[in-house]
Amino acid sequence: MENLYIKEKRLETALEKLKSLSSSYSGGQNEINDLYVEKNQLQSEKNEIERKYNQLLEEYKNLKKRLDQIQEENSKKQKVQDQFNQDIDELGRETESLVEEIEKWQT
Repeated sequence: MENLYIKEKRLETALEKLKSLSSSYSGGQNEINDLYVEKNQLQSEKNEIERKYNQLLEEYKNLKKRLDQIQEENSKKQKVQDQFNQDIDELGRETESLVEEIEKWQT
């Protein structure tokens, strides 16, 4: 009978250990679930950041292209302006020559 009593105590002890293991396992499962939720949230935030980055990159490329076009237009306008100034200077020199020739003929 005493042997049965000892076996019963051992069985109760083993059952208590199993209960504690079971509750600690379910706690671990909750932690795993929380980690999955956090992982999914971080993945979602990462995807959003990547999407915004790609938008900014595309906007940068468009602005860079537009800036290059504006710089090219300004360069062309500057060349035209330089040529115009050169033509004006040339006409001024020719006018001065003609005035000098006219003055020679009048004297």
